Amino acid sequence: MSKLTYEDKINLYNDRKKGLPISTLISKYNVRHEVIEYLVRLIDKHGLDILRTVKNKYYLPQEKERIINRVLMNNESRNSVAIDEGLSSSGMLANWIKKYQEMGYNIVERKRGRSPTIMKKSKLSNNTETIEEENERLKKENLYLKAELEYSKKLRAVVQARKNLQQKKK
Repeated sequence: MSKLTYEDKINLYNDRKKGLPISTLISKYNVRHEVIEYLVRLIDKHGLDILRTVKNKYYLPQEKERIINRVLMNNESRNSVAIDEGLSSSGMLANWIKKYQEMGYNIVERKRGRSPTIMKKSKLSNNTETIEEENERLKKENLYLKAELEYSKKLRAVVQARKNLQQKKK
């Protein structure tokens, strides 16, 4: 199954409006019939402007909750609500509902980007360490690095010995 481009969506809609059967469109665009029916209904309701080409739309938590409540409280179908609200797919609404129920009926926004906790931890550990603690930590780190270096040297020697042994066998 492939993701439809903006042009594919327009062509699919036009082909369907020309009367091409869904079975032909399924094989031509390699999508399920639900996708075709959803796309046609969406464009019929909102026009071709609903097909976004630049950026995904951001939905506020209150907006998401209102849309989800239409399905859960008003018992409207997911497809009809998704089309009515102009969502790019009914699967988007299904995912929202699933997350909403998993999170105990709370809308939790996913934070994007790197977590700032890594930077905080390194800054906090340096500021709260006493000189004695820092010395102890550095001694342990130094000991560890020396052991790692020794291990690396021995490993290199073993690998070299095996290579020499293989060359002698040839």
